[in-house]
Amino acid sequence: MTIRVGLIGYGLAGSVFHAPLIEATPGLELVGVVTSKRAQVEAELPGVRVVEENELLESANIDLMVVATPNRLHYEQARRALLAGKHVVVDKPFTLRSAEAEKLIRMAKREKRMLSVFHNRRWDHDFLTLKQCMEEGRLGPVHTYRARFDRYRPAVKERWKEQDAAGGGTLYDLGSHLIDQALTLFGEPDTVWAEVRSQRDGAAAPDWFHMVLGYDKGVRVILDSGSVVAEPGPRFEVHGTHGSFITYGADRQEEALKAGLRPGDSGWGENRTEERAWLTKFESDQLQREQIPSLRGQYEVFYQGIRDAILAKARPPVAPQEAARAIRVIERALDSSREKRMVPFK
Repeated sequence: MTIRVGLIGYGLAGSVFHAPLIEATPGLELVGVVTSKRAQVEAELPGVRVVEENELLESANIDLMVVATPNRLHYEQARRALLAGKHVVVDKPFTLRSAEAEKLIRMAKREKRMLSVFHNRRWDHDFLTLKQCMEEGRLGPVHTYRARFDRYRPAVKERWKEQDAAGGGTLYDLGSHLIDQALTLFGEPDTVWAEVRSQRDGAAAPDWFHMVLGYDKGVRVILDSGSVVAEPGPRFEVHGTHGSFITYGADRQEEALKAGLRPGDSGWGENRTEERAWLTKFESDQLQREQIPSLRGQYEVFYQGIRDAILAKARPPVAPQEAARAIRVIERALDSSREKRMVPFK
């Protein structure tokens, strides 16, 4: 059986991530796109129709709807798709409010439809490598985890991610990635402390944050993002009782997709040698530092998992309950920043 897919939105998320990964997944067929960018779709997706949203919703020819629009539209468009009897994938962040996320989860259960969220950075090469090191016990019990997503973009651009005060900004954008990765490794925190603000002149949405998630066993998760960082620090800096894991640079799959590469192409998911992780351990009465090979990045795993969740009723690659937790962390971070205090997660 082929799963017929409709895509709402053809901006960065829709054109760079969703459409190419959908088309690269056996068992999925992209048949319609809702966008004002008709010429771009016709050039990049021959045979795929540009249609109105209502046409996709009302079509019995569509099995799965993918919502890749500005964040403030996610809830309403996902709600309409579920009520129309479609399975749904929502680009991250899931929704703007956790109450909206919970409503969608209940609705998907009632309508017996699959619901998932595109947290693709669970399949970054560096995160997969870190996760494997932790699962193998190479770091020992982890006590300090620090991850950052820094960029050097000193000028505010005229785009919704930087102008939408309600759903834009780095906390919802890059923060949702960092939070989801941390929750994947450590689960729900006990406390949240954060400072969220704008650094750049003319910024309408937050462009900087610093967050600490506290766990009752003494683990501290530190998450950072800035928009005026010319020399970023380590992407991951993780310390355990047996060793430390440090890595620099960003996963290259987004860059590869923009260049026209697809899963299965030569070099797909690989990274530069200088971006491999450094592992430092205490062995033979001394500290020993080695550069370890990275696992291959695997963004294709997400839509393969979506296909299997629909056809074989398997667990979706990102459970919506997990994506809702990330939204609750964002809400607590905003509360903490506004109230200038540490707040409980629950």
